[in-house]
Amino acid sequence: MNEDPPRAGLASIADVEALADQLSASADALHKRLMKEITSHQGPFSDDEQAVVRALNDDEQLLRQRANSLYADAAAAVVPALGVPQQLIIELTAAAVEKIRKIGKLGEVIGLIGGLLSLAGSAGTGNLAGVVAALGQVRLHAAGVAAHQPPAPPATP
Repeated sequence: MNEDPPRAGLASIADVEALADQLSASADALHKRLMKEITSHQGPFSDDEQAVVRALNDDEQLLRQRANSLYADAAAAVVPALGVPQQLIIELTAAAVEKIRKIGKLGEVIGLIGGLLSLAGSAGTGNLAGVVAALGQVRLHAAGVAAHQPPAPPATP
């Protein structure tokens, strides 16, 4: 069997645009999650809760700005030497979108969003070491979020 090795990630304009798509989807998921948190909240928000919501709203806007920058500057953001397959980058960012959507406590989103912002910024500047570090941060926080999720109910026969 002759299987081709996985194609390196962020090696083409289309790859960078695909990352921008995923970052936009992450911002959309974060926005929906924030709106759900706000509309379902009972009683007044504490100062700490307000600070978390404001910070995540700021992060949402920053994530959108970085995604838009990647769209605009995709040719300059290609990272040809990245030894990570494009499919892994897309899978990690898609998993982040799902985790943002499902996370029970809003505060748990912060590390995951920080990793996505680092990924967007590093990809935007073509910073190979930054991209690799950011992918590790997204992977780490996604696993941490998963560890805090309640176990799935048993399947009914």
